[in-house]
Amino acid sequence: MKGLWKKVWICGMGLTILLTGCGSSDSAGGSSTSPNFAVQYEANGSAYNSNTAAYDVEMYAGDGIYEMASEESGDSGTSTQSIREGRKLIRTVRLEVETLEFDQLFAYVQNKTEELGGYIESMNVYNGSGYTSYYGSGYRQERSASLTLRIPRENLDGFLTEVDSRGNVISRNEQEVDVTLDYVDLDSHKQVLLAEQERLLSMMEQAETIEDLIILESRLSDIRYQIESMESRLRTYDNQIEYSTVYLNLDEVVELTPIVVEEKTAWQRMGEGFMDSLENIGNGIKEFCISFVIALPYLIILFIFMGVLIWFIFFIVKRNNRKRQKLFEAQREFMQRQQVENEKHE
Repeated sequence: MKGLWKKVWICGMGLTILLTGCGSSDSAGGSSTSPNFAVQYEANGSAYNSNTAAYDVEMYAGDGIYEMASEESGDSGTSTQSIREGRKLIRTVRLEVETLEFDQLFAYVQNKTEELGGYIESMNVYNGSGYTSYYGSGYRQERSASLTLRIPRENLDGFLTEVDSRGNVISRNEQEVDVTLDYVDLDSHKQVLLAEQERLLSMMEQAETIEDLIILESRLSDIRYQIESMESRLRTYDNQIEYSTVYLNLDEVVELTPIVVEEKTAWQRMGEGFMDSLENIGNGIKEFCISFVIALPYLIILFIFMGVLIWFIFFIVKRNNRKRQKLFEAQREFMQRQQVENEKHE
């Protein structure tokens, strides 16, 4: 009996080894005979290809299709650029620009914006009604402009380069917001609601009672309201994505703010500070003379008024002195008469 079980166990082990060997040769033969074999999985617009080790995602956003690809091999710069092009990015730039030629730069910004296919969303220009005096640069005309520009995203970098070359950019702040996930989520939700809307319309055609029609119509109104709201938000996103926003402040100055390129030595700083002090003193004297000449008519009127006031005060004081003198003389005469009468009585 033991010999029989031993023979059965040996046969089973041999059969197992034989089947394992056959499975290995079949697997190897399959690999050699089917080199283009690929396992693909598709779900919710996603596809994975094991042959290229690449993951492709197709996002149905708006009326177009945006693809993002992340490859394990190949040019990393090209891959990064393709990923960036597939994102929904809202770009905002804030610029503070000084210029010596306000009219020319202001007109150029307007013309360049229209040339690039953009538009001016808002504009506030202050032409100035006078001059501001400050030490260091003499008089400066107070002219400035604040503009909100919408520039096509593909032309934004060129526009910024042009403005930088024609003006003195003293401040530049850029912000980029990625709204891809929100955009795709909105569009996906919209597609679901559109599908539900179609089902509701089909159910309304088959409805048999008034109550069913009322319920379906109520739900259909809610869905249409949500769809319109989402379409409005998607249009807003599209406008902000396709047209970057530039907040531009232009200021006219007499002297541009210097851009420090290299650190100055102590002697250079002392020398420039000393010369700046002399220049400020000279400007101060010049400003004083100009201010004095400008205020001269007011000073003349003030001197005349002060002269009249002093004469009037002197006249009042003199008249009061005369009255006191007359009163004193009358009192003295009265005292003298009283003394004469007293002497007669004695």
